[in-house]
Amino acid sequence: MSYLIISFSHKNIDLKMREKLAFNSFEDKERFIKLILENETTKEAVLLSTCNRVEIITRSSNIKQSSKDIIEKLATYSGLDFDILYKRADIYDNDGAVHHLFSVASALDSLVIGETQIVGQLKDAFRFSQAKGYCATNITRVMHYAFKCAANVRNATSLGTGSVSVASTAVAKAKDIIGNTKGIKALVIGAGEMSELTVKHLISSGFDVTITSRDMKKAQNLASTFEVHVNVEPYSELSKLLEKTPIMITATSAPYPIITKENAPSSSIDRYWFDIAVPRDIDEDISLSNLEIYSVDDLQDIVNENMSLRAEQAKTAYGIVSRMSMEFFEWLKSLEIEPVVKNLYIKGEEIIDKKVKNAIKKGFISAKDEENIRKLCQTVITEYLHNPSRQLKDISKNMECDVVIGTVQNMFGLSNDSNLSNKYKCDHLTKN
Repeated sequence: MSYLIISFSHKNIDLKMREKLAFNSFEDKERFIKLILENETTKEAVLLSTCNRVEIITRSSNIKQSSKDIIEKLATYSGLDFDILYKRADIYDNDGAVHHLFSVASALDSLVIGETQIVGQLKDAFRFSQAKGYCATNITRVMHYAFKCAANVRNATSLGTGSVSVASTAVAKAKDIIGNTKGIKALVIGAGEMSELTVKHLISSGFDVTITSRDMKKAQNLASTFEVHVNVEPYSELSKLLEKTPIMITATSAPYPIITKENAPSSSIDRYWFDIAVPRDIDEDISLSNLEIYSVDDLQDIVNENMSLRAEQAKTAYGIVSRMSMEFFEWLKSLEIEPVVKNLYIKGEEIIDKKVKNAIKKGFISAKDEENIRKLCQTVITEYLHNPSRQLKDISKNMECDVVIGTVQNMFGLSNDSNLSNKYKCDHLTKN
């Protein structure tokens, strides 16, 4: 079995395709995971779906078969052509999959390098699959290391400092356009996590912020969390708000555009709308005078600047990812060695027990000497197995590990004990 990741992101598909691939409800995610796990070659699965990527993280006994099956199901779900998806998909196998996962968790593969949301989104996706029973020991192990790697990158570099996200990039672009933001009104549509980040950045940039949402109570609760006043307007006033507000950022989870040609008002003022939702909240066919619309992909200029400023830090981070990817596989090998070494000692104890009992039964030794003789035999076994055990642990770092383990198990008649899931449970499940 190998780790397998099927990846679609801003790197290999455009926004229109990402919209169709996006999973916007827990029901859609669960239904899709169940479908791909019906294939006998695919075991365990985590589905990560964000505004910029869809990642299918699995284990497979046949990479080619699992990849084809997963992409076929993605094609059916999205309505996109299978051949196009298969050609554009980034398919990562085993060590490549682990390196890619660690890069994603560490925000090195993001549209905005170092953005702070991705590791939380990955944790949420993992929690979902684990709660539903769709992942077990092997996915848990690699997720454990992915979160550990992300933490190491944050601690060793400045990539995680400040707020770096699609939301902050949109606000930075708005501020660059407006210049002096004092007294400038900005409208945020939505009251979820992305909207909360957006409001924070708008406030810190000096904008006067208004929130509107279909869920008024949620919008009011969000507004109350900020130290400065944030206005809340009813969603029924959306058209009027769009007409008179120069800056608008929308980030809802609606599966269809909420701003269309029918409800998009014209205006005499210059307006700048930022659509950071996937699927998009703003109909792409809208064209009005004095209005500029920016989608996620239109923020690339700020992203490029971000990348150049962070290039040196990213180089350090990639070094951490590469090192921890190697450490992960060394750790996996050590897990395979530990039960073998343990079984060698258990086998020795069984032989000692059998021979001592037989010797007492035949009168070769006295029953009163049993304890001392056992201790002597155990000392002999321990000393005899010490060097082989140490060498086996060293071999766990080498490519021939599997062959050596198999040979030792066959030579000594040891069982292949792989029941280690409870011992190595992930310690990154607690929500921040």
